[in-house]
Amino acid sequence: MKMRLFFRQLASLALCGALLFPVLPCASAAPEEDQSEGGASSEPAGSSAGVLTYPELNAKAALLISPDSGMVLYEKNADERRFPASTTKIMTALLTLENVDDLNTVVTAEAVDFENVTADSSTANIKEGEQVRVIDLLYALMLPSANEAAYMLARHVGGTSENFVELMNTRAAELGCTGTHFSNPCGLHADDHYTTARDLYLMTAEAMKDETFLNIIDTVQYRMPATNMHEERIIFTTNMLIFSSFQPYAYSYCKGVKTGHTSEAGNCFVGYAERGEASLYSVVLGCDDAPSDGYNVAASFTDTKKLCEWGFDNFSSKTLAKKGDTACQIDVRLSTDADKLVLTAQNDVISLLPNDLEMDDLEINITAPESVDAPVHAGDPIGSMSFSYGGIEYGTVQLVALNDVEMSRVLYYADKLENFFKGSVFKIILVVIAIFIVLYILSNLFFGGLRRRRRRQNLRSRYDNANYQRRRRR
Repeated sequence: MKMRLFFRQLASLALCGALLFPVLPCASAAPEEDQSEGGASSEPAGSSAGVLTYPELNAKAALLISPDSGMVLYEKNADERRFPASTTKIMTALLTLENVDDLNTVVTAEAVDFENVTADSSTANIKEGEQVRVIDLLYALMLPSANEAAYMLARHVGGTSENFVELMNTRAAELGCTGTHFSNPCGLHADDHYTTARDLYLMTAEAMKDETFLNIIDTVQYRMPATNMHEERIIFTTNMLIFSSFQPYAYSYCKGVKTGHTSEAGNCFVGYAERGEASLYSVVLGCDDAPSDGYNVAASFTDTKKLCEWGFDNFSSKTLAKKGDTACQIDVRLSTDADKLVLTAQNDVISLLPNDLEMDDLEINITAPESVDAPVHAGDPIGSMSFSYGGIEYGTVQLVALNDVEMSRVLYYADKLENFFKGSVFKIILVVIAIFIVLYILSNLFFGGLRRRRRRQNLRSRYDNANYQRRRRR
């Protein structure tokens, strides 16, 4: 009897173990991280351009960058804080274009707009009480670099110039500028008014997204309409690279952007140039009044021309990918229409590459999932493809689905059911059931044993009772 009870308890424990051990580790174990893919590369960026002879510049800080890829071709103290002078007005123009819907809105000049305009400031000869349209103020701001126009626009957009300056600093931070602080909307010198060559590029690249800004910065002269206090007037750009095409320092590929000068900042210039399909942004800060080559213009212009020519001469514009180019195929789940999905380039990728770098030398890195779930629509972004060499990235394009793929509802619900049985909820339910069974078996063993012992004790006590009538065998 005791042996039978022992084997029954042992079998119950074995059954509990069989139920518990396959389930508990799955329900409680944390998933291991896959470190085989997707990690950031720790390799330092190398040079892919071979041995280049870099231009000698007068500027204290400079930057040359290809906007197609964001690749820096040349930099010199690009993150050093410098006084920006009137290149500040790029941010003033950007905020005006972002916040004024009707550029024909008229702004009346007030006395407060002239309080900080010094006698030697550049102006458009706007008078107190004069009524000028916003679009005309923008031309006055960017061509002759009129400081009163900067304060009028700041007051119109921000309510006060102080509020506008707060907007300038906020917007600079949003654009990723880390070395910039503005204290006025025009660029007059202040110790706490500074930026960097790299930050100026970020502001300019954002402003260049606006068509009106593009038209303004490439304008040599502008005819301001007559106002209530002034006859029609013509204003001229301070950009000597485009002012006169007959001068030896002129640069026909230059399309803007903004000049600047104070005695503390030196000569500054943010430039943009296009040659063929290639384009370049340049920033030079802290240049002398005149270069050593004898031209009667500031070194900021000759440095910009030298820098852009060097970039175009040593780097060539090449098409890395065309819109619709097939990049790869990935699996498609939950569909009976197709089991593969073609990913294609969303747009053309044109970038400046060093002249000695061939297309076949580029490393192509595709980032995309192994599979996607239907439904998929043509044009849905799925991944990306980048082109690099020696640690330098020359371009990236988003990969999109080539065609639609419909979802099968039968496969969808089957997948949901399968995921349910594989999921943690189902495993927890199994654990609860297993625990309940174990407790039930153990309770039966325990309380059943107690009942049997009580019965045996009752029988024994009755047997030992003197009044108990024992049966007699016949």
